[in-house]
Amino acid sequence: MSRGFKKFLLLWAGELISSIGGGLTSFGLGVYVFTSTGSAAGMALVTLLGFLPTLLLSVPAGVLADRCDRRLLMMIGDGFSGLGILYILICMMNGGASLVQICIGVFVSAVFSSLLEPSYRATITDLLSKEEFSKASGLVSLAGSARYLFSPVIAGVLLAVSDITLLLIIDICTFLVTVTATAIVRKGIEKKQEMTHTSFTKSIKDGWQVIHGRRGVFMLVLVSSAITMFMGILQILVEPMVLSFSDAKVLGITETVCACGMLASGLILGIKGIKKDYARVLRAAIFLAGIFMIGMSLFENVIPICIFGSLFFSVLPFANNCMDYLARTNIPDELQGRAWGFIGTLSQLGYIAAYTVSGVGADVLGEMTGKGVGRGAALMTFVSGILLSVTALTLLRLPDIRDLENHDILSCKEAAK
Repeated sequence: MSRGFKKFLLLWAGELISSIGGGLTSFGLGVYVFTSTGSAAGMALVTLLGFLPTLLLSVPAGVLADRCDRRLLMMIGDGFSGLGILYILICMMNGGASLVQICIGVFVSAVFSSLLEPSYRATITDLLSKEEFSKASGLVSLAGSARYLFSPVIAGVLLAVSDITLLLIIDICTFLVTVTATAIVRKGIEKKQEMTHTSFTKSIKDGWQVIHGRRGVFMLVLVSSAITMFMGILQILVEPMVLSFSDAKVLGITETVCACGMLASGLILGIKGIKKDYARVLRAAIFLAGIFMIGMSLFENVIPICIFGSLFFSVLPFANNCMDYLARTNIPDELQGRAWGFIGTLSQLGYIAAYTVSGVGADVLGEMTGKGVGRGAALMTFVSGILLSVTALTLLRLPDIRDLENHDILSCKEAAK
């Protein structure tokens, strides 16, 4: 194991713990808002505001990641994002937080968190060799799955004996662990020389050019945005879909069982990685994800939801791994921060669309059919699954995306000039 990979593992461990803490807060707030308002729209609004700063700030955060100390930016982003959670905690301890107060806290937390992603992605490139990218991507997916695997069942149990304030306190404590891990890694990496010779505006243009200048990368990012829209709809609607006929404890167990599929896939990829046929694996994974979404929507019963949900989550790490590799190996190292800033912004557009329409759509469809918000959420999930599979069979067959496996990094550098 290389020295760089050991440092990556330390950094990854901090993000794993942070992911679990964030999952506790996300689950707790989702249940709190739904039980308080009885509407999926309120849950969608909170989630939307959690992603909006990423959409607005990923590009300048990416430029900062190429101009400044990436590890320091990660520490600032992780540390200060706890302020928003602390605000919600204070409101809760003073008699309960309103929907407006929750939205404010989530938005503030997300503003600082937006500094994290481009720096984290670029740091992975700093630490690892090309041969280690696929394994690292598998572990990153595994850390992301922790918020679905461990957090729901932990939160469900804790909510049975306490209230949401305990979840918020635990989440705040995880920020300290993550900042400490990042600080240790930072000591062993030479500080990046600031690009004082390049204006901020020019840096943004360079980041856009390296994405837009290579057609395959640009098409991959647009496809990623479409995929995140369909998956974002499921992310929002699975809670009202289950809560309509069950309770928070069962929901937590259901989400954990579903996420076991992601755990298994993440472990496989973390050990072996993917060696070839990235475009083909990506297409198959996205197609199957759509089919499994359809399966989740057909039954008002936790058993089939768990079965199809675990299958759905099992293919996500393969899709994320392939998209990450195809993009990362076609971007010059010195432009990684700016490029990932644009990638984050464009891909998050899908989530923004999902969070804008999913909650309202579930409420409207539930009222129109007379079967309630739960089955309205199921109907939207069904349609999203169909569209996701169609996307895999059409856009992901484009030759520009397949050609990324035979990339020429020199052409990327020329495109950025």
